[in-house]
Amino acid sequence: MSNDTTDATADSAEAKAAEQSEESLLTQLQSDIERFRDHALRTQADFDNFRKRASREKEDAIKFANASFLERLIPILDNFELGLNAARSSAADSPILAGMDMVAKQLSDFLASSGVEPVNAVGQPFDPNLHEAVAQEASATVPEGVVIQQLRKGFKLRDRLLRPATVVVSKGAAK
Repeated sequence: MSNDTTDATADSAEAKAAEQSEESLLTQLQSDIERFRDHALRTQADFDNFRKRASREKEDAIKFANASFLERLIPILDNFELGLNAARSSAADSPILAGMDMVAKQLSDFLASSGVEPVNAVGQPFDPNLHEAVAQEASATVPEGVVIQQLRKGFKLRDRLLRPATVVVSKGAAK
């Protein structure tokens, strides 16, 4: 009988060990499943973020593809306007002046249709994101921090600054 008891105890111990082994294996497998599910969700979220970022970068590339071309065109426009102003002061009704006015309008329309807009500076509060201050002047009529004079036009391409406006800023009344 003692042999039977020993065998039953051994069988019971083996059964418990097998049951514990199955439970630990089941726990480990559930842990692995959770870990892989978490990894899959994170990978999917990373891919979604990548796809959105790539789409946004593509849209920006299309939107601002002509930025370098337009940046190089703006100084040419500045020089053309200087020549146009000089022509206006010397000959009022010249056919050359009328032609230059037409070209200036075409250039302005081209820039506007390309999304380029001038930065309005005179009378506006100084904004270092849009303006480049080169001097300050005392002014009894213009409050401190407001642009008095624009020396060179600034331009924006949609919401991106191409070139800041070069300005003179008021430092308030002389003391």
